[in-house]
Amino acid sequence: MGKLRGFLEHDRKVEDNKPVYERLKNYNEFTVQYDYNEVEKQGSRCMDCGVPFCHSGCPLGNLIPEFNDAVHNKNWRLAVDILHSTNNFPEFTGRLCPAPCEAACVLGLISPPVSIEMIEKYIVERGFSEGWIKAQIPKKRTGKKIAIVGSGPAGLAAAQQLNLAGHTVVVYERDLKIGGLLRYGIPDFKLEKNIINRRIKLLLEEGIEFKTGLEVGKDISITTLENKYDIILLCGGATIRRQLPIKGSNLKGVVQAMDFLKHQNEVVDKISKHTVALSAKNKNVIVIGGGDTGSDCIGTSNRHKAKSVVNFEIQSKPPKKRSEENPWPYWPFTLKTSSSHEEGIKRQWSIMTKEFIGDKNGNLTGLKTVKVEWKKDEEGIFKLMEIKGSEKIWPCELALLALGFTGPEISIFNDLNTKLDDFSKPVTYDYQTSNPKVFAAGDLRRGQSLIVWAISEGREAAYNIDKYLMGKSTLPTKNKGDLPLVK
Repeated sequence: MGKLRGFLEHDRKVEDNKPVYERLKNYNEFTVQYDYNEVEKQGSRCMDCGVPFCHSGCPLGNLIPEFNDAVHNKNWRLAVDILHSTNNFPEFTGRLCPAPCEAACVLGLISPPVSIEMIEKYIVERGFSEGWIKAQIPKKRTGKKIAIVGSGPAGLAAAQQLNLAGHTVVVYERDLKIGGLLRYGIPDFKLEKNIINRRIKLLLEEGIEFKTGLEVGKDISITTLENKYDIILLCGGATIRRQLPIKGSNLKGVVQAMDFLKHQNEVVDKISKHTVALSAKNKNVIVIGGGDTGSDCIGTSNRHKAKSVVNFEIQSKPPKKRSEENPWPYWPFTLKTSSSHEEGIKRQWSIMTKEFIGDKNGNLTGLKTVKVEWKKDEEGIFKLMEIKGSEKIWPCELALLALGFTGPEISIFNDLNTKLDDFSKPVTYDYQTSNPKVFAAGDLRRGQSLIVWAISEGREAAYNIDKYLMGKSTLPTKNKGDLPLVK
């Protein structure tokens, strides 16, 4: 807890953003930094709630009241240690997490919740600025060798934990740089890539080896890894993009959101150049999909100086407040407005794309849509119904499909004796597949999810691998406590 009556003395504050006209000029992060005194006041709002539901709301089981109290008492060094005891990369989650912990905050019953995510970010950033965060080099090695396939948050978290246990860890990444979707799927205005580089430098100092530009299953066989390493951990993510199988989907100008975002990240990183096909400049852009990826496409399109940006969402417009069917402390299904939405966007709800329209040269020129409504059938199941007479043609030269992912690429499993479920994900128990030498974690195992869940998956997989190799493990695990045990 913070100060006993701190929540009565201080209103909730989160970071302000730079004005839209200013931040659209570049791809930099645009939050306005508070001084530490203000953050300490926000930490004091953490109340003596008795049962901290924020623990259960956090997939990592972060010790939130404890680090809030440390910040309130100006013991920032202790706060850094508390935060890192459960979270390998708070500099990522402090910027990118949707903060389910805040949705579960007890204070949220009567007042705006504690600014947990912001406090988390300031703790880790102060830790780096003060030089408190240093490489954790293991005192001895076990002689066990582990290959990790994929360098996203799950793979990196597992690598750090397993290295800490004394195992030799080699991470394989098919892209030229480390980070997975952190690097190539998140725009720089949400996560500048020097933040990733800063952490990778520490991981290298700790003794973790990275092999980039090597695709397992193509450049190096999975059986080679089996023969070379004691354990393989698959953290390749859920990378199969959901398609929109309607007329005209093959037109030039119909682009997967992740292709668009990855290219832009490579442009900012100066390893690629802008192409007309993947540029929104002077185009009517329609983003299909209302999630975080869609929001990132909106922000990027506005920075490209698109002629117009419209966002389609097939679901109904969410309410501004919780409904009775969506009580605290569950995640609130309410209307959310991102910083990208604030930068210029027309949002369309309950709308479905029926056809992509093109010219004689195969270029996208427009979209045909219909309004829809969700009605319950006799069994109480919501079904999608088209509204007659609501058809409309929208001008569009760039349609970005932000429809999510269906699962992992299964080619990597072809040479492995591993069982897959109906969604092409490996069947696991304690993160171990049917092949005892092969473990899995992150979106590849869990399905498309949050960065905070990926870190949690990597940590738990590391614990179970260490236990399997050594008979026991001293690595931390969240299995004991009020969080559910994930098998």
